[in-house]
Amino acid sequence: MPEIVQRTMVRGAVDEVFDVSLDLDVERVAGRRFRVRAVEGFGRTKGRIQLGESVRWRLKLFRFLPVTHTSNIVELERPRRFVDRMDSGVFAQFHHEHVFEPEGPQMTIMTDRMAWRSPAGPFGRVADVLFVRRTLRRLLADRNSEIVRRFS
Repeated sequence: MPEIVQRTMVRGAVDEVFDVSLDLDVERVAGRRFRVRAVEGFGRTKGRIQLGESVRWRLKLFRFLPVTHTSNIVELERPRRFVDRMDSGVFAQFHHEHVFEPEGPQMTIMTDRMAWRSPAGPFGRVADVLFVRRTLRRLLADRNSEIVRRFS
């Protein structure tokens, strides 16, 4: 499976950074580029998501192509780690692990490990090469920049 690993330094205590990372409003604000929003009527749509809860995201690729992705928090070990996994969406499989390590009393290292499997067949392989990795990197960078901004 393709994988993205990204480390981000945040000027904040590990428990506070962890909590902000679970806040769905961070995703909404950070996702402006792709018009990310939580879909009403299915799972949580705002506030801090918890273990076992789901959220259905809708976003736009290339400014016109709507994509829906439903994920569930399947592991949560506050304030060190949580994992969200796709329940349904465009990927054959999607897994995102978030790890938080204190680096002193007011500094946290966030490490994101995002792995996915695109749908089988030639379209999935072509999509991976052409835009999936780049789009996921942008979504992750936007999200982490918003988290850093909230602690500035």
